[in-house]
Amino acid sequence: MRVIAALFSMFMPGFGQFYNNQIFKGLLFVIFEHFDNHTGHINQAIHLDFMGHHQEAIAVTDYQNMLFYAPFYVYTVWDAMYHAKPGLDKAKSAIPFIIAAISGELASIYSSLFPFPTLTVGLIMIIPMLFGILVFGRK
Repeated sequence: MRVIAALFSMFMPGFGQFYNNQIFKGLLFVIFEHFDNHTGHINQAIHLDFMGHHQEAIAVTDYQNMLFYAPFYVYTVWDAMYHAKPGLDKAKSAIPFIIAAISGELASIYSSLFPFPTLTVGLIMIIPMLFGILVFGRK
């Protein structure tokens, strides 16, 4: 149950909350995600980066809005996992997600130095989250 809720939120922030029957919170997260994604031009940057236009991806990104996205995204995944089933240690389960949020934020700041900026930032966030899901998802 925890793993499914976390994966839903990884695919789309807020969907894990819908899975957990937290409809209002899920709707709020979906709205925040779409607003931040739109104002930060995140999807456009991902598209340009995957098409090989790395410098254009960096240029199109609005860092004022984009820098909120990494910690928000990580929080939605942890929140969905934590609330999927009672009994998870809040402090211990949050550690890999805190690492993911901080490393994602730092990677976002220094994304212009990476050869594949959006892919690198995404992987830097997703790898610690997957570790946290694997370790704490079955508890």
